[in-house]
Amino acid sequence: MEEVNLRREVMDSKDHGSMQLCQETLTKLIQQSQEVKKHAYCPYSKFRVGAALLTHDGCVYTGCNVENACYNLGVCAERNAISKAVSEGYRSFKAIVISSDLKDQFITPCGGCRQFMREFGKNWDVYLSKPDGSHVKMNVSELLPISFGPEDLSMKKVFNIPNEY
Repeated sequence: MEEVNLRREVMDSKDHGSMQLCQETLTKLIQQSQEVKKHAYCPYSKFRVGAALLTHDGCVYTGCNVENACYNLGVCAERNAISKAVSEGYRSFKAIVISSDLKDQFITPCGGCRQFMREFGKNWDVYLSKPDGSHVKMNVSELLPISFGPEDLSMKKVFNIPNEY
């Protein structure tokens, strides 16, 4: 049986303390997102998506979409990569690159993935890419403006609302 490498990759880059990614790091992340896209399990939509997530200390977690015959149980590439990182103890991220096979437009995360990303901050970078390596840089707050996040749960609430159900 083939041995599976479950360890994360550490990006050797000059970007560890920087908010901007150097071109070399970005190119590597785009390549990784395109490579992991090849592992997508998408027999229903035939729409492959890959993601490469970069932590602040240079670790990279990848993910691809995994569909299910019960459609709503599928997992998007972005949530797959973030969940892998969270399972290793990470809670904040520097950037994520998303790739697909769309030739003429940049891939964008679905609404559920935007909210999932928002759980871990508003101000981290999201790179939308095409197969040719071109990309557009956005951040989570641009993708999900006026968003709801963990800090909203601690805001003052009205508790005297009768529950009649």
